[in-house]
Amino acid sequence: MLAELRLENYAVIDNVAVEFAAGLNLLTGETGAGKSILIDALALLLGDKASTDVIRTGAERAVISAVFEIEGGTEKAVARILETNGIDAEDGPVILRREIAAGGKGRVFVNNQPATVGVLRQLAPYLATIHAQNESIHSFDAAARLELLDAYAGSQLAPTAEAFARWKGIGARIDELEHGEQDRLRLLDLWTFQKCEIEEARLQPSEDERLEAEKRVLANAEKIYGAAMNAFDLLYEGPASTSSSLRTAQKHIEELSRYEPKFRESLAAIETARISVEDVGATLRDYAGGIQASPERLAEIEDRLAMLDRLKRKYGPALEDVVRNGEEVSRKLSEMENKDEILGHLRRELAQAAQEYLQAARAISKKRYNAARKLEKLVEAEINDLAMKSSFQIEINGSDEEGNWTGSGFDQVVYLITTNPGEPMRPLEQIASGGELSRVMLALKASVETGAAGKKAKTLAAQRTMVFDEIDTGIGGSAAEAVGKKLKALSRTNQVLCVTHLPQIATFADHHYVIAKRASGERTKTTVRLITGDERTEEVARMLSGAKLTETSRKHAEQMLKANA
Repeated sequence: MLAELRLENYAVIDNVAVEFAAGLNLLTGETGAGKSILIDALALLLGDKASTDVIRTGAERAVISAVFEIEGGTEKAVARILETNGIDAEDGPVILRREIAAGGKGRVFVNNQPATVGVLRQLAPYLATIHAQNESIHSFDAAARLELLDAYAGSQLAPTAEAFARWKGIGARIDELEHGEQDRLRLLDLWTFQKCEIEEARLQPSEDERLEAEKRVLANAEKIYGAAMNAFDLLYEGPASTSSSLRTAQKHIEELSRYEPKFRESLAAIETARISVEDVGATLRDYAGGIQASPERLAEIEDRLAMLDRLKRKYGPALEDVVRNGEEVSRKLSEMENKDEILGHLRRELAQAAQEYLQAARAISKKRYNAARKLEKLVEAEINDLAMKSSFQIEINGSDEEGNWTGSGFDQVVYLITTNPGEPMRPLEQIASGGELSRVMLALKASVETGAAGKKAKTLAAQRTMVFDEIDTGIGGSAAEAVGKKLKALSRTNQVLCVTHLPQIATFADHHYVIAKRASGERTKTTVRLITGDERTEEVARMLSGAKLTETSRKHAEQMLKANA
């Protein structure tokens, strides 16, 4: 759930912080006041592409931040994404911050730790979804249609994806072995050379790190020996050494403690210090004694490191990667040498993998088909609740031939609708009316969120933020009231943010925010305020009658607010 959204130097906003709550949050205001600015800023926090055009004139950077409270079934998924990307997954809210600099370089932070836009995109499905009037349809491609049906059906795609990846991998190994004879000989020569080069090096784990450390000592042997012996003299050997001074001080304190017992503890402390100093001195002496300046050994190490660096450049970047590369080349050579036997084994594995994939994909397909029959009835009922007379169908196409296999199965899903009786069914994307598009998408989202077969999707989406940007465009009257009721119903299981121009929808708000633009000096500023009571009545009345409020519009606004309270 989105708890707070803060914008600094973003478009016409200098500094605004808005606290949102559970339920239906509606944003209203005059045309051009900047209602959609908040939604655009939130989209940037969810990974949208940024532009320096959003930076307020005269500012060096724009900053957008948000606090999301994580609850329900999303906590583990969010924590896994954070840990995978090296970000501490702390208990409590997730704090996102994105900075857009005038120079074109931006920064991203998650929980005050540096991150990337890619991390924001990974987190986005678990935090919020944004539905604009046409954006939802434009992005409603084949993958999105299938994903929506799977969310409703509660499909478990992992077994199908794993089976597909295994089948694909075995096929790739077979293709590699079945190269033409000339390619095969060329690869054999290359792999044989690589194997010999790596094996002859006789690499040891972390060998390069150990040699670098030894090289540093040998290259600076004289300096290191002098430093160790000088420290030894100062601590232990010299006439004015620390050890000698401590012994002298110890004798004086022994004499003092005969008359003043409280110095016995000081005497013990001096004794401990003297022993520590002498231990360090002995360690320095032994270390210096073991240092040998050996130009021959230094040259040998430098040659070895040069050879290791060459191997790392070719097969690295790390020494462990070189070792793994050698093991992989050995495996390929073994396969080439036993080509016919291995090919037979791989073909048997491929057939088995294909059967496992088909079993998993057919099970998913059957589940989708059964879910589609239920979902289309729910969606049709939801659409007709939104003051439309429509028929809605979900068509599942595709065959189980190899050419159609993917990690999500072999199905293709098409959503068909007719919004006028007697007209043929057409793909949802081809609907012309913006108002109809808005209502159909709302009906789809509401059906998936609240449908009986979508319990798993509903659990995962509990109190996730759903944002509707001017989804009421092109409708009015009873249709607008129906949309308001549907948004209200959707807000019982999700936090809903909605930008609206319609008073019929605004009256359903649990929390009503007004966005206003005003001139301050020579600059324009946008403000966002939570309104209640009389202020809310005034705003609904303005939406009913325009800039000039009348007593009639105020009374009408009061009646509408009471009716939908």
